[in-house]
Amino acid sequence: MKPAAHVDLTVGPMTAHFRMLAIPAALGMVFNTLYNMVDMYFAGRLATDSQAGLAVGFMVFFVYIAFGFGLGSAVSALVGGALGAKDRRGARRLVGQALAFGGLTSGVLMALGLWLSPLIVELVTTPGSYRTAALRYLLLLQLAIPGFVMAYACNGALQAQGDSRSLTRALFAAFLANIVLNPLLIYGIPGLWGGIGFDGLAISTVLSQTGVMCFMFLRLFGSDIAQGLRRTHFRPRPATFGALAKQMLPSSFALQIMIIAGFAVQYALKHFGAHTIAAYGVGMRIEQLVLLPILGVASSLLPIAAQNFGARDFDRVRAAFFFSIRIALVFMAVACPILWIGADVAMGLFNPDPEVRQVGVGYLRFDALLLPVYALLFIINSLLQALKRPVFVLLISIYRQGFGVAFFVWLFLTYRGWDIWSVWFGIGTSVLTGFALSALIATRVSMREIGGLTAPAPA
Repeated sequence: MKPAAHVDLTVGPMTAHFRMLAIPAALGMVFNTLYNMVDMYFAGRLATDSQAGLAVGFMVFFVYIAFGFGLGSAVSALVGGALGAKDRRGARRLVGQALAFGGLTSGVLMALGLWLSPLIVELVTTPGSYRTAALRYLLLLQLAIPGFVMAYACNGALQAQGDSRSLTRALFAAFLANIVLNPLLIYGIPGLWGGIGFDGLAISTVLSQTGVMCFMFLRLFGSDIAQGLRRTHFRPRPATFGALAKQMLPSSFALQIMIIAGFAVQYALKHFGAHTIAAYGVGMRIEQLVLLPILGVASSLLPIAAQNFGARDFDRVRAAFFFSIRIALVFMAVACPILWIGADVAMGLFNPDPEVRQVGVGYLRFDALLLPVYALLFIINSLLQALKRPVFVLLISIYRQGFGVAFFVWLFLTYRGWDIWSVWFGIGTSVLTGFALSALIATRVSMREIGGLTAPAPA
């Protein structure tokens, strides 16, 4: 297996760097979302309540694995900055500390998950079979937490070196494994074994994600930056742990606030029946699939901007930012009309229930109008992380998803009437006002750190 080599992102054409990083990253996210869609497909074939339980259960589980995504972003930003400053020794030390920090974080999250998960599920559901399904799913899924956290910690270190292909390969293999494991574990082998039913969805995730983690370890320890790693690099250092936590926690909490917003939406939707929650769960998966190329571009902006910020080449930071915006807007000009036209077909692939499809089509068509705004938000967040100002990502999320969704959904439900469209309008208002806030913050932070988004680099 060819080791991942360090790529200097401070030189060379910007287009080539984005192509090298964004395409594999986007493909990896496609496979990750398709992985989740396989789960939704088989859960829908069991029962609508199973699909609703899966949607709730995975949303709760995302609260924990958000720390893995946050740690990956933190490692990418910090290691990328060190590499841009040509401090390979410091980058190597950061990698060892990140792995030790990820192991400690995994243990804490597993313990918290066993205690908190039932409380969260009971808060956002009503008594019934879909609550039972969500609780069973979550109990088994705790075993997958180390796989997610450690895999994304490794990916952050690899991505900082210009390697976004390793995770793509791992996620593709996990997607193929899930296609095989889901029916095998759910239905068993005719005449030999009867399967374990709904629980097979969680067991499949545990097995496949553990495989992803093992592969990412192999790739990281075979990379340039890991050459010379010693046992002392893994010994916890409070200062380095603090730097990782300072960079990780705002990003992680921002993702968790997004989940809290999802809980607020589900709390409002539970009054309309399980079919609305199932439709919202399927609709979010389809929405994620459309956004994946933009997420790939945004994730590529992080190491490119981080290395150039570390090298103090502010012109390249600005060039990378606006290049990613152009890509996002061009893609959305094509994708949004397709989503609007194909919403009914897309919903029908995952649930044949007419009520579920009707609610889901309304959500997807309304969401098609918001997707360009989501894309710009992702890009701004990556820029703020690259500039080592993730706390502003958290502040934006606190307003848009912590306060905005709950407040505007309540406002529209109260003054417009208790119907599904009031919920969608509430989400839309929070997204638009949140984008206005994020644009203002990005302008001010960039002025302080790189001399502005459009101004020439300071002398």
